[in-house]
Amino acid sequence: MSYQVLARKYRSRNFEELVGQEHVVRALTHALGSGRLHHAYLFTGTRGVGKTTLSRILAKSLNCIGSDGSGGITAQPCGVCQACTAIDAGRFVDYIEMDAASNRGVDEMAQLLEQAVYAPSNARFKVYMIDEVHMLTNHAFNAMLKTLEEPPPHVKFILATTDPQKIPVTVLSRCLQFNLKQMPPGHIIGHLENILGQEAIEFDTPALRLLAQGAHGSMRDALSLTDQAIAYAAGKVTLEAVQGMLGALDQSFLIRLLDALAAKDGAGLLAIADEMATRSLSYNVALQDLGTLLHRIALAQTVPAAVPDDLPEHADIMRLAAAFDPDEVQLYYQIAVHGRNELGLAPDEYAGFSMTLLRMLAFRPESAAVQLPPAATPNAAHKPVSARPSPASMAVAGAAASSAVAPAASNAGTPRSSAAPAAASATMPVAAAAGAARAAISPAMAALAAARAGGRGQSAALSPSRVSPVAPVAAVTTSSPRPQAAASMAVPAEPASSQASVPASTPPWDNDEPPSWFGDADAAIDSAAQKKTEAPPGVDADFSQVMPNAATLSPARHTVAQPIAERAAPPALLLHPISDLNWDGNWPTLAAALPVRGVAQQLAQQSELLRCDYQSGSGSGSGAAQFHLRVPLETFCSTANVDKLAMALSEHFGKTVRVTTEIGAVVHTASAQAQADRAQRQLEADATIQGDPFVQSLMREFGATIVPGSIRPI
Repeated sequence: MSYQVLARKYRSRNFEELVGQEHVVRALTHALGSGRLHHAYLFTGTRGVGKTTLSRILAKSLNCIGSDGSGGITAQPCGVCQACTAIDAGRFVDYIEMDAASNRGVDEMAQLLEQAVYAPSNARFKVYMIDEVHMLTNHAFNAMLKTLEEPPPHVKFILATTDPQKIPVTVLSRCLQFNLKQMPPGHIIGHLENILGQEAIEFDTPALRLLAQGAHGSMRDALSLTDQAIAYAAGKVTLEAVQGMLGALDQSFLIRLLDALAAKDGAGLLAIADEMATRSLSYNVALQDLGTLLHRIALAQTVPAAVPDDLPEHADIMRLAAAFDPDEVQLYYQIAVHGRNELGLAPDEYAGFSMTLLRMLAFRPESAAVQLPPAATPNAAHKPVSARPSPASMAVAGAAASSAVAPAASNAGTPRSSAAPAAASATMPVAAAAGAARAAISPAMAALAAARAGGRGQSAALSPSRVSPVAPVAAVTTSSPRPQAAASMAVPAEPASSQASVPASTPPWDNDEPPSWFGDADAAIDSAAQKKTEAPPGVDADFSQVMPNAATLSPARHTVAQPIAERAAPPALLLHPISDLNWDGNWPTLAAALPVRGVAQQLAQQSELLRCDYQSGSGSGSGAAQFHLRVPLETFCSTANVDKLAMALSEHFGKTVRVTTEIGAVVHTASAQAQADRAQRQLEADATIQGDPFVQSLMREFGATIVPGSIRPI
C-alpha cells in the first residue's frame, strides 16, 4: 500500500475535527441547523488553512443521508453513508471540484453552467467548488454572474481563493464571504501532538514549536514539515533534528549574546559572532530570532504569564528580564529590527551583524544617578561640563542661583561703576549653597536658569494657591582665576511678601529636560563673560549677541531681565525713489513681489540693494537701469539666476534692467523684512492672549499656564 502524507491522511472530516476556524464553523453549523442555506459561499485565506476541507465538509452536510438512509441536511455528517464516503474519496459525481487556474476561460465556464441546469444524479444538491477563483478571466466572471445570482434550487456554489482583492465586487456581493484565519502556533502544536500520538512517533514539544513557527500559520505546511522531520530524524522528531532541518539558530547563541551585552563585554560579542560565522549560521535569521527573544523578555517584564512555560529558554528569559531595564530591551529590539533591514546595505553580513551588536553596546542607556561633588573650589567653576546638563543638576543650580536674587535686588539703583563690589559681596552668603551647582555649570548659566525660573513663575503668581515666584535675576557674579569683573542687570525689586525661593525639585524649564541650546549656551556665555573682563572699564559685555533669543524663548516669559547692553539696532532703510521707473526705491517689497522661483527667488529675497543707477535714452520712454545688489552667498550669483532676476525686473518696469552682484553681509532684505513681520505678528498674538480677560481668569482661578510655543498668529 502506498504511503499517504499526513496532510491528506488526517484531513478533517467534520466540523468537530476542524482546527482554528471556530468563527466559520459556528456560522455554518447554525445555518445548517436552521435550514437557512445560501446558494453561494466564498472562503478566503492563505494556503493551508482549510478552504478545501471546509468545502468538502459542507458538501457532505448538504448531501448526507445518514447511516440508515433516513437523514437529511445536518451539521454533523455521519461519514459512513454513500455520499460522505464518496466525497471523502473524491469520486462523488455531484460534487465537482474545478481548478480555476487551469479552467479560467469563458468556454470552460459556459460548459460548467450548461451542466448546472440538470438535476443531481443521486444527491440532494449538486455542489460546484471552484478553487482559486480569482484566476478566472473577466469574461468568465461575467458569464457566471446571472447563474451565480439566481441558480437552480438544486445547485450550490462554493468559491475559494487566496486573493479576494482580485475578485470583482459583482461576484463578492452574490456570495456569503468567510475569511479563514491563519493557524495560531498553539493550535498547530496541539494538532501535531494528536497526529504524532496516533502515529506512535516520539517527539519533543520544543521541536513541534519550531515546526509551528516555520509553518507561518498554515496547517498543511506544518504537516508537510512534520513529514519531512520524521524522515530527517529517522522516525523521531527531536529538537536538534528540527533545528538542523530548518536551519534554525540555536537559542544558546542569543542567550550568550545578551549575557555579554549585559556585562558590556564587546570582545565577547565579537567572539560569539565569529563562532556563528565558523558554523555558517545565517545572520539574518539570528537578528530575526534575537528580535523574537527580546520580545519575549519584554513580555516577561510586563506580563510574565504571557511567556509560555514550555519554552526551552524560559529560565534564561526570566533571568534576562531581571538583568535588563525595560527601556534597554525596547532599545535593543529597535536596533535589532533596523539592523536586519540594513543587513543588505552592509559591506557583508558579518559586518552588518557585528555593527548591530556594537550599536547595542554603544547606545546602552545609562541609568546611574548624577553625583554632585560636595564642595566647589575656585577652579571648579570652570571645569569642562557635558553639553546637556542633567535636569537634577540644573534644578539645583537654579535653586542656588535664585537665593542670590533678593540681596542683589537692592543694588538696582547702584551705578555700574560700583556694582562689582556690591554684587560680589551679595553672593558670599550663598557661596556654600551654590558650590555644588557651580561645579556642574557656569555661574552665568545658573543665573540664566534662575531668570527663566522667575519668568516662568509670573503666570503662577496670579493664583493665590501657588507659590509666588522670585524676582527676575538682578545680578550675575563670577568667581574665577580670570581678571575680576562683574556684570549687573537691574530690575525693579518686588515686595518682600512676593519673594519666595523656588524648590530645588522644580526644574527651571517647563519640561524635565533643558532646552536644546542649553549646553552650548553655557560655553557661549562663559566666552562672553571672558570678553567682558577684557573690555575697557565701564563697557559691559553684550550677552544678547551670544544668545539673542534667550529672553524670548516663551511667549509667557516677558519678565526675563534684558541684557546689560541693548543690541545695536540696524540702520533704518533709506529709500531713494526713482521717478523714471515710477518706483519708491523699496527693494525688499519689490523683491518679495517679483514672479521668480527657485534659486532666482532666493537671490531676490536674500539680497540687499546698494544703489540703482538709471540712464535715460535718447527716445521717449527709453532708458536702462543698473541694479547693484549685495548677496550673502556666492551660490545665488550664477549667471542664469542673475539673468532671470534681470528679466523679471525688466518685465516689471517695462525698461531694460541689468543686475550686478557682490558678496557681503546684508541687512535690508525681503527675507529679513518677512521675518520681522512674522516676529511682530507673533508678539501681537502673544500680547493678545496674555491680555485676554478669559485667559487671565483661567490663570487666576485655576492656575492655568500658557504652553510655550502654542500661540500662532493668524
